[in-house]
Amino acid sequence: MSVHTASLLALVLYAVGVITTFGVRSWIHRRKTGTTGFQGISGTPGSIKWWGGILFIVAMVLGAAGPALTLAGVVVPPRFPGFAWAGFVVAIVGFLGTLAAQSGMGASWRIGVDATERTDLVTTGLFAVVRNPIFTAMLGAMTGIALMAPTPISVSALACLFLAVQIQVRVVEEPYLNRIHQQAYAAYTAKVGRFLPGIGRTPARRIMQH
Repeated sequence: MSVHTASLLALVLYAVGVITTFGVRSWIHRRKTGTTGFQGISGTPGSIKWWGGILFIVAMVLGAAGPALTLAGVVVPPRFPGFAWAGFVVAIVGFLGTLAAQSGMGASWRIGVDATERTDLVTTGLFAVVRNPIFTAMLGAMTGIALMAPTPISVSALACLFLAVQIQVRVVEEPYLNRIHQQAYAAYTAKVGRFLPGIGRTPARRIMQH
């Protein structure tokens, strides 16, 4: 696959993936529940929670900029035979996994957290494999895009997304879920890994502290 073809495919796939997982998904959610599911950026400006949201936005912009600038000839990526096709497959699986995980959340799906809201704890389907399958799949999709357009910009997008996800999960979502669901969430975290199966589980001894 040529650099031009790989960049074009990456840009089209990225656009379709983002529009589908955010735009279309929000539209479907609104029709079913009356709300888009968007809660906005958490925390006050300058706080770690706020930076998590900002990094997420930066990652989304850089994710598109990587293949777009490569396609325009502004950035010339190194040639790694086979990387483009591997990235194409990984990106597709990542976006499909994101959609599947979003669908699995049902009415509990949200982008961001409203501390005053109580949603059901979802532990079935992909959520029985890892606690944050949406983020795991999104990171997979961004990895695929970076493989298709392996430039510093694409790598930066992946790094920003990784940091944003870590902040969102550890600083925003986990404290919220722990407060809302308490023992049920403690038992869940003891059995299911955070982003990968079996990795990031809460030691059983910590359950007794909740």
